[in-house]
Amino acid sequence: MIDDAAREQSGQPAVERRKRLSPAALAVANQKVRSAYSPAVITGAVRCVDFVVIAAVGIALYFAYVTPIDGFNWRYIAVIFGVAAAAVIGFQAADIYDVQIFRKQLRQMTRMISAWIVVFLLFMGVSFFAKLGGAVSRVWLGAYFLIGIGVLLLGRVVLRGYVRRWAREGRLHRRTVIIGADENGENLIAALDAQDDSDIEILGVFDDRGDDRALQTCGGRPKLGKIDDVPEFARRTRVDLVLFALPISAETRILEMLKKLWVLPVDIRLSAHTNKLRFRPRAYSYLGEVPTLDMFEAPITDWDLVMKWLFDRVAGALLLLLASPVLALVALAVKLDSPGPVLFRQKRFGFNNERIEVFKFRSLYHDQADPLASRVVTKNDSRVTRVGRFIRKTSLDELPQLFNVVFKGNLSLVGPRPHAVQGKFANRKFEEAVDGYFARHRVKPGITGWAQINGWRGEVDSDEKIQRRVEYDLYYIENWSLLFDIYILLRTPFALLKAENAY
Repeated sequence: MIDDAAREQSGQPAVERRKRLSPAALAVANQKVRSAYSPAVITGAVRCVDFVVIAAVGIALYFAYVTPIDGFNWRYIAVIFGVAAAAVIGFQAADIYDVQIFRKQLRQMTRMISAWIVVFLLFMGVSFFAKLGGAVSRVWLGAYFLIGIGVLLLGRVVLRGYVRRWAREGRLHRRTVIIGADENGENLIAALDAQDDSDIEILGVFDDRGDDRALQTCGGRPKLGKIDDVPEFARRTRVDLVLFALPISAETRILEMLKKLWVLPVDIRLSAHTNKLRFRPRAYSYLGEVPTLDMFEAPITDWDLVMKWLFDRVAGALLLLLASPVLALVALAVKLDSPGPVLFRQKRFGFNNERIEVFKFRSLYHDQADPLASRVVTKNDSRVTRVGRFIRKTSLDELPQLFNVVFKGNLSLVGPRPHAVQGKFANRKFEEAVDGYFARHRVKPGITGWAQINGWRGEVDSDEKIQRRVEYDLYYIENWSLLFDIYILLRTPFALLKAENAY
C-alpha cells in the first residue's frame, strides 16, 4: 500500500483512512437514526403555546361578545394575560410539562382540568375581593372557561400523537453506550431496563479488557469494542450519553478512559448505583431512579442551541445580503485572473469530526488545487494566484462560507475554525501535535472564532500556534453565550486588518 507521504511525492492526492470498527459496532452504526429532539425545548415550546392559546381564546371571545356591547376596555386584556400566565404556572405546579406525561393522555388531562379550575376559582376570588365582579361579563367568563379548556385538551390530544410518533422514531431516546462489560455493567443495564417509560436506549458496551472479566454480551447487549473505538463509533452514529459502570475506586482506569472520551459532544456520567460511597443527594443526577455523577456535559444544548441556530440563520442571511456586492466583485476578479471555477470546495472537519465541504473563493491555480489541504499554503507559495494572495490576506476568500451557514447549516458564524482533514505541519497532523485536539469539534465550526480575533490565524508552522488555537477554541466552547458570539463577530473586521500569518 502507498502511504500519504509517498502519495504526495508521486503527485497522488492523500487518502483519509478511518478507524475500523467491529462487525457488531458496524451493525449498530449502520442503522438509520434520526436526529434527537430536546425534551427541554419541547416542554418550553408547549408552555409558550399554552400561553398564546389561552390568551388568544380570551381575546377572541372578548372582541366577539363583550366589545360590541360595552366597548373596548384594557382591563379585560390585562385580566386575560393574567389568566394565561397563572394557567401556565398552575400547569407547571401540576407537573404536566414533562415529555413522559405528554404520552399519557388520561393523567395529563385530569391534571390540566384540575389546574384550570383552580386558576378560575383564584380569578373569581381575586375579582370578588377587588370588587370587580360586576365589571366582568359572566357569559364571557363562562365561555372562556369552557372553550379554553376544550381547546387545551384538543391540543394535548394532538401533542400526544406527535410525542408518541417521535418516541417510535427514536427522537426522544437518549442513545447510550455503557463502559464496562462485567458484573457491574450487567447490574446497571438491569437497573435501567427495569424502569417504566425510560428514555434510555442502550446500544451496547465497550471494554478494554480481553480476559474473562469482559463479557462478550452484557445484560443482553453486545460488546461493541474497546474504549479507543468509542470516538469513531460516536462519529458514525448518534450517541447522546456515555455511562461508566465502573466503581469509583477504579479512579486510574476512569481517568485514562476520560482522556480519550472527553473530546466527544456527549454527556459522560459515572453510575453510582453500586458504589458504597454515598454523597449528598444534590450531588447526583438521576436516570429514572439510577443515581449518576456528572463528569462532562455536551456543550451548547437545548435552548442555547436554538438561539445559536436562529442567530446563525438570521444574522448570516443579513450578512450575505450586505456582502453580495463584494462577493460579485471578488468572483469576477477570480474569473478574470486565472482559468478555472470561481468557487472551491474543500473537505474539512465539522461538528463531531464529521467531514463537511466548505465553500471558498478559489485562490490557487486550478490545476494545483488541494481539496484535502495536504500541503499548507506558505509565504510566497507558487500555487497561489495574484488575486488569490489578496483575498487570502484579507480573508475575502472565506466569504462564500456564508452559503454554508445560511443554506447548508454545517457551519456557524462563530466557532472554532474548521481545519482541513489532512491539515498538518512538520509531517504531523494537528491531532498528533495537540492532546485533546478533537475537543474543539464538540461544537459546530465557524467562519470566525475567538482564536482568530486574538491573532491565531493563518499558517501553522509551530507547536505553539496550533496549541494556542486549541486553547482559545476550548475557552470559547466552555464560556459560550450569544453575547460572546456577537462580540467576536463585531471584533472580526478589526482583527482582519492585522494580516500576519495569512498567505
